[in-house]
Amino acid sequence: MKYFTEHKWTQFVALLAVFFALVMAIDPVTGGNLWRLQETVFWLLPDAVNDGLKFLINDFWVVDIYDSELDLTEESTMMKEFTRALSGAVLFSINLIRELLLGGVKTVVAFTSWDFISDNEWARIPALPWPAVATGAFLIGHYLGGRSLSILAGASTIYIAVFGQWTPAMQTLSFVLVAVPLSVLLGLSLGIIAFKHKSFESVLAPLLNVAQSMPHFSYLIPVVVFFGIGDHAGAISTVIFATPPMIRLTILGLKKVSPEVLEAGMMSGCNSRQLMFKVLIPTARHDILIGVNQVIMQCLAMAVIASFIGARGLGYDLLVSLNMLKIGQALELGVSIVLIAVVLDKLSLAWAKKQIDYFAELPFHVRHKYSLAFLGVLVLTSALAYLVSVVFPEKTNYFYFIDESQGLTTEKFWDFIVDWIITNTYDSVQSFNFFMTTSILMPMKEAYLAMPVAATLFLVAGTGYIVGGLRSAIVVTGLIAFIALTPWWDRALITAYMTTFAVFISVIIGCSVGILCSRSPRATKVILLVCDTFQTFPSFVYLIPVIMLFGVSDLSVLIAVIVYATIPATRYTVEGLSNVPQSLQEAGSMSGVNRTQRLLKIELPLAFPHIMLGINQTVIFSLFMIIIGAFIGTDDLGQLIMQALSQANGMGQGIVLGLCVAFIGLAVDHLIHTWAEQRKTVLGIA
Repeated sequence: MKYFTEHKWTQFVALLAVFFALVMAIDPVTGGNLWRLQETVFWLLPDAVNDGLKFLINDFWVVDIYDSELDLTEESTMMKEFTRALSGAVLFSINLIRELLLGGVKTVVAFTSWDFISDNEWARIPALPWPAVATGAFLIGHYLGGRSLSILAGASTIYIAVFGQWTPAMQTLSFVLVAVPLSVLLGLSLGIIAFKHKSFESVLAPLLNVAQSMPHFSYLIPVVVFFGIGDHAGAISTVIFATPPMIRLTILGLKKVSPEVLEAGMMSGCNSRQLMFKVLIPTARHDILIGVNQVIMQCLAMAVIASFIGARGLGYDLLVSLNMLKIGQALELGVSIVLIAVVLDKLSLAWAKKQIDYFAELPFHVRHKYSLAFLGVLVLTSALAYLVSVVFPEKTNYFYFIDESQGLTTEKFWDFIVDWIITNTYDSVQSFNFFMTTSILMPMKEAYLAMPVAATLFLVAGTGYIVGGLRSAIVVTGLIAFIALTPWWDRALITAYMTTFAVFISVIIGCSVGILCSRSPRATKVILLVCDTFQTFPSFVYLIPVIMLFGVSDLSVLIAVIVYATIPATRYTVEGLSNVPQSLQEAGSMSGVNRTQRLLKIELPLAFPHIMLGINQTVIFSLFMIIIGAFIGTDDLGQLIMQALSQANGMGQGIVLGLCVAFIGLAVDHLIHTWAEQRKTVLGIA
C-alpha cells in the first residue's frame, strides 16, 4: 500500500482500470444518467442567457431620446445608446484612417453633408501615395532594427502594392490601427488597476483565463447583437479578443519592478500617480511593449474571423476565395496577410528591445532625421501623384494604388501547381486519407463517443486528485460537469478526440524536433526563427494547403491543427533544454555520462516542467484551430458555434458553446500547470 500511495503512476493505472470497467459496465440503452445526463433545467441556460442579453438591450434603463433630424422624441435604452455611440466612434476612426490611406469623402461628410461634397469637388481626402508608405516602412525598419528589418518592411510593402493588394491591405491596416490602440489602452488601464488592487486582480484572473480559452467565433455572436455588422463590429470583437494578453503582461511587468526602484522613486518625492507613470511603467517598458506585440498579432489573427461579421480587407477577400475554392488567389491573399503580420511583429519586437538614450544631446535635424526624410518623400510623391492626376485625369494613377486587375499576379501559377499536385498525387493522397479515416480516426472517434458521462467524470476527478489533490479534483470535475449538463456532450467528445489526436502527434513531432535542434546553437536559432515565422501566420492560412490536398474532412482539419500546434511544443522543448544550467551539464559530463545519458538523466528531467507548459499551449492551440476548422466541415462544437452565428436567437447558444470549449482547455491547463509547478518545486527550480 505504501508503494501505491508513493508512486502516482500506479494510481493512474488503477484509475484507468476502474474507468475501463465502468465503460464496459454502463450500457448505452439502460445506463440512463450514468450514460448521458438527461434533459434538465440546465438545458435552458442558452435561452436564459439569450433572454437576459435581449432584456439588457431592449428593456433595461429606458430613456427618451430626441432626434433633431426628425424633430421627435422616441424611447430607447441606455445600452442601445451606448453601443450606438461606441459603434459610431469606432467606425469614424476606421473610416478616417482608411481615407487617409486610400482617400475618400466619408470623413468630410461626417462634418458637412453629401450636398456639400456634390457642390465642392475639392472636398475630399486624397489617398496617401503607396511609394510614401513604402518609404516610411523602410525608414521605420531601419530606425528600429537596421538594414535587414528595413529591407523586410519596405520589400513587403512594395510586394503588396505591386501585386494589386494595396486596397484590401490598407483596409486591414486601418482596422488594426484602430483595434490595437483601443486594446492597448484598455489592457494597460485594467492591468494598472489590477496591480494596485489585489482583490480586483483575483476577480480578473479567472475571467482572463476564460477569455483567452474561448474560441474566436464566440466573440462574434454577442457583438453582432449589440453592435450589428460591419468594420466597427469586427474591430470591437477584436478588441475583446486582443485585450487579455495586454492585461497579463502589464501586470507581469509591473510586478517585476524591483523594490529598490520603487524606494528610489518614493525617496525622490513622487506621489502615487508620478510613481506609476514616471517610475513603474517606464521600468516595465519591455514587458508592456511585448504585450503590444501580442495585441498586434491577436488583432491580425482576428482579421479573417472578423470578416464573418462584415469587416473589410484581406480577411474578407481570403474568405471569399476559400468559399469559391480559388486556391491561387487565396494563396496570394494569404501571403499578403502573412507579410503584414511578420512586418508588424518584427517592428513591434524591435521597438520593445530598442534602448533609448535619454541623455543624448543631438541637433534637431539629426534627432529627427527619419521623420524629416519621410516628410520630404511624402511631399514629393504627393506632388507627383497630384500632377499625374491633373495631366492624365482619365488614366489610372499608379502613384495612389495599383488595382488588382492591373497588378502582378501568380494566381495562374499556383493554380497550375495545385492542379499538377492533385493530378499526380490524387491516388496516393486519397489512399492515405482513406486509411487514416477508416483505420485510425473513425475507430478513435467511436471509442470516445462510447465514453459514459459517469466514467468520464470519474476519470477526470481521479486524475485531478492524483495530480493536485482535492482542490484540483473539484476544479476540473466542475469544469467538465458543466459540459455534461449541456445537450452537447457528444459534440464535446468529438472535440476531445480531435484534440487528443492532434496533441499526441504535435507533441511527438515538436519534442523530437526540439530535442534534435537543441543539440546545436545554430540549429536552435534556426528552429526558433521558424517557430516565430509560423506563429505569425494567421490561423486561417493553414487551411489553404490542406483543402487543396485533402478536401473537406476531419483529416484535413487535423493536419492543419498539427502544423499549427507543433509550434509551441517545439519552442518550449528547445527553450527548456537551453535553460538547463551549464554547471549541471558539466557536472554530469565529469561524472562519466555520455551525451545521450546526460540528455535522458539530467537535461530532460530538468526541462520537463517547461516542456509540459509547451504541451499545455499545444492543447490550447489545437482547440482554437479545431474550432476554426469547422469552416471546412467538422461535426464538433465548432460546427455548432458556426451555426449559432447565423441563427436569430443564437447568442446564448454561442456563448455557452464557447464556454464548453474554454472549459476543456482550462481543465487541461489546470492539471498541467499544477503538475509543472510541483515538479519545479521538487527539482528546486520554482
